[in-house]
Amino acid sequence: MVANAEPDRDERSAPLVAEDFVVPLRLDGPGFRLEPLGVRHNEADHRAWTSSVDHIRATPGYAGRRWPDPNLSMQDNRRDLERHAEHFERRVGFTYTVLDPDSDDVIGCVYLYPSDEPDHDVDVRSWVRADRAALDAPLAAAVRDWLATEWPFRHPDYAAR
Repeated sequence: MVANAEPDRDERSAPLVAEDFVVPLRLDGPGFRLEPLGVRHNEADHRAWTSSVDHIRATPGYAGRRWPDPNLSMQDNRRDLERHAEHFERRVGFTYTVLDPDSDDVIGCVYLYPSDEPDHDVDVRSWVRADRAALDAPLAAAVRDWLATEWPFRHPDYAAR
C-alpha cells in the first residue's frame, strides 16, 4: 500500500454522505480555493508536501501518522491521488486540494473521511505548506464554517488550531 494521508481508508465502502446529497465542489476562502484533488495536481501536490514534511507532522491532527512519507515517489503520489479521486467518486471520502487563488499552485489539502471515534461523524484534517503556515488557522475556520453550513455532518473531529 502507498503511504498516504489516510492509509487505512481503502477498505471503507459505505458512502460518507447520502446519495441525494450534492457534494460541494468548491470553497473560496481568504487566500485560498478548495477543489477536488485529482491527478492533474500531482506534480504541484508532491512538491507542496515534500517541501513541508516537518511542518505537516507538527500540524494538529497529524501526530503519530505515517504520512507524509518523504520517500514517496511522484509515481506513488499519483496513485495516491487516483485513490483519493476514486474515494470522492464513490463518496466514501473527500479530499480537496488547497490552491492559491491567483496562481492555482497547490498550497495544502483538506481530507474528509469517516471518523473512527463514536462521538464524531467525520474525521477532518488539513495542512498547508510551511511557507503558507499563516493560512492554517483561516483555512481551518473556513472549513469548520463550510462543514456547518454546506455538509450534513453534525459532529466533525477536527483538531483545534
